[in-house]
Amino acid sequence: MAFWKKDRGKKAFVFGVDGVPFTLITRLIDEGVMPRAAGIFPSGTLHKMKVTLPEISAVSWTSFMTGTAPGTHGVYGFTDFRVGTYDIRFPAFPELKTPTLWDRLGEKGKRSVVINQPSTYPAREIPGSLVSGFVAINLAMAVYPAFLHKKLEQLDYEIDIDSARGGKDPEHLFRQLESTLRGRERAFEYLWERGKWDLFELVVTGTDRLMHFQMHALADRADRYHQRCLDYYNKVDHFLGKVFDRYVDEINGGKSAAGFFALSDHGFTKIRREFYLNAWLCREGYLSFTTDEPDSFERIASGSKALGLDPTRIYLHRNDRFPRGSVDSRDARTLCEEIRAKALAVEFEGEKVFQAAHFGEELYSGPAAASAPDLVLVANDGYDCKGWLRTGEPFGRSHFTGMHTWDDAFLWTPETMPDRFDITGVAGVIERRLLDGDGQGDTR
Repeated sequence: MAFWKKDRGKKAFVFGVDGVPFTLITRLIDEGVMPRAAGIFPSGTLHKMKVTLPEISAVSWTSFMTGTAPGTHGVYGFTDFRVGTYDIRFPAFPELKTPTLWDRLGEKGKRSVVINQPSTYPAREIPGSLVSGFVAINLAMAVYPAFLHKKLEQLDYEIDIDSARGGKDPEHLFRQLESTLRGRERAFEYLWERGKWDLFELVVTGTDRLMHFQMHALADRADRYHQRCLDYYNKVDHFLGKVFDRYVDEINGGKSAAGFFALSDHGFTKIRREFYLNAWLCREGYLSFTTDEPDSFERIASGSKALGLDPTRIYLHRNDRFPRGSVDSRDARTLCEEIRAKALAVEFEGEKVFQAAHFGEELYSGPAAASAPDLVLVANDGYDCKGWLRTGEPFGRSHFTGMHTWDDAFLWTPETMPDRFDITGVAGVIERRLLDGDGQGDTR
């Protein structure tokens, strides 16, 4: 007999689809591309959800898994500056500044299974099992417990697609999207069966990759790859339905969907033009380098006033933060206001590029707020901002065709949710379900 049929306490399941907009999923449901979602979602509430800024997966998924904002968990992007240097580092999961949902549940005797959660690399011990997602590099370092490495290899599990090739080779992209999705399904089957859990979470990141490289095809019915995009979403929909049916039947005895959550971590829209943050700072006279083609921020000129990281984070070149910083803390606010005003005035062919620009001290609070950027820009739809290390023209295009948006993520659940919430609030709902009433206690 499966463990849950004799296990007391409530359960929960989270089905994550990276980068799927509320506006898109409702459209695909209406058009018949996602028939399983069309049958599932009317039994609960489909919410349009805002996410934390900047609107990228590293920040959003960390905010989800901790139930806190960056000022508490300390992650402001996929990369950050190493303290007191110009070196770029990838924030590591073991360095997270606050416990995760899985840690807090573990303190109450609850076990979690997590597959492909972004920003959990390298994997560390959690009360249960973890398979790290993007930006995981080595599968052996992306699993806990360690024995999962060999098992996932046997299942032909792939961490992610080859974005460098897939972004320029659509046929390769679609092949990899399908093979990684099949790997997620095999991992789900194995970890569902192998042991006790109270919370099961699975994230599909292929949706994000599709949107980055084929957003134009998804939007254009005449494009040769339009149907391939729809076919992939149909496969994701089939996976959602398979997981949902199993949860309802085997966990809830076929009676209800209580405890099931489906969500995305940000929205997406088509790119009109890319905006290169550091090139713009150079043009405006706030940033300069000691060489024409800088390969790192170590090449920054000492008189520089500001520098940027993906996607829209601006850091003043403070003398209390950087080795050759030239900005005194007494002058920081005035300088920040000046840069903010110039950013909000930036136009491309008569259109404003930015809808908002937030001071870091007003946007973030908490024990990790000292490492926050000084300014965070929010782009209008169609203007994809990149913190690439480059000089020259601040506007351009690359092989990316889709960009993130911050206010078009979605959440579906039959659970009661407040009228106004963002992605940081979902963990609390899950915790209350698993720990309130007859859900309390040790189920191991």
